[in-house]
Amino acid sequence: MKCWQIADADELKESFNYGLFFPPENGRAGKFLDEERRLGDYPFNGPVGYLELKYKRRVYKIVTLDEKQLKSLHTRANLRRFLDYVQNGQMEKVTKMCSKGLDPNFHCQESGETPLTIATGIKKPAKVIMALVNGGAILDYRTKDGSTALHRAVEHKSLESLKTLLELGASPNYKDNKGLTPLYFTVHPNVDPVFSETLLHDHATTGAADTQGWQEVHQACKHGLLKHLEHLLFYGADMNAHNASGNTPLHVCAVNGQESCARQLLFRGADRQALNYANQTPCQVAVIAGNMELAELIQNYRQEDVVPFRATPSYNPKRRSAIGLLTRAPSLSTLNRPPSPCPSDRSSLPFSSASSSLSDGSVPPEMDTASIVT
Repeated sequence: MKCWQIADADELKESFNYGLFFPPENGRAGKFLDEERRLGDYPFNGPVGYLELKYKRRVYKIVTLDEKQLKSLHTRANLRRFLDYVQNGQMEKVTKMCSKGLDPNFHCQESGETPLTIATGIKKPAKVIMALVNGGAILDYRTKDGSTALHRAVEHKSLESLKTLLELGASPNYKDNKGLTPLYFTVHPNVDPVFSETLLHDHATTGAADTQGWQEVHQACKHGLLKHLEHLLFYGADMNAHNASGNTPLHVCAVNGQESCARQLLFRGADRQALNYANQTPCQVAVIAGNMELAELIQNYRQEDVVPFRATPSYNPKRRSAIGLLTRAPSLSTLNRPPSPCPSDRSSLPFSSASSSLSDGSVPPEMDTASIVT
């Protein structure tokens, strides 16, 4: 269960930064559970008695704490200095401040960004990101506007940041305050399709929808992003998904005159007769939009020309899928045509799911002591 489903945003300030906390037991430190990881995936010893809903903070592994030292460490000036170290890529100084006990889960007063989200936008970010996570930065701690570091990595078009965060265990399915995933934001004309492929390889799920019901496939078709669309379909995206107006990706191609994407959808078996909520087929929408050649293409496309993929998607074997094995669209299972090759050459990316270790230190005075081994 997600924290924002437990507590209403009006009841909890920054409800998206609350998480389920597993208390310390048997001499082992407590920890925040990753919101996209299934409870059964954690190596608990026996049944879980209870979990606490708490604001996400650094979890420390020490017995003795010097609260005066902590208070002096978490001054506004020190936090500003820490952000400068991150912005300038000064990994050694970041590590030193974290080792003294600084909690890197906080917001910049001016921008609302976190140290981890800032790190995704610098040159050569990998070492700084690792220093922050090893120093207690929580991977799904969000900015004031509800974005995770993975969202910012896509926004900054930093493939190094994206891969580093995934290697450290970040879920590709984190959602922002609008319920949108990093994958959704990769489907953009200014973002290289390798970002989409990287997330899909790491078990990103498709189907995130904005307030108008537009999913990743709709966005790809609107902008004519053929390579993005190929990756999405190859990894099981629903080619007949309806948005809030009932339009399928083929309808979107029809109204925007995106012939290449329309051909790809038809080639893979998209429903030519699907109706939107105005009872219009994609062909009719193309006619209304004045895209007569595209209307003719849709109208005359032959079912026997539909060809499914031959290859199966490549996934990171070190990460489990959030929803189990993905399946193809139902329409493809009934086709009796020879399969075609996959859309692009790909090999398994050398991702790892290395777990991060937290440095010893002291706890901020506002932190709940249940987060500390006593």
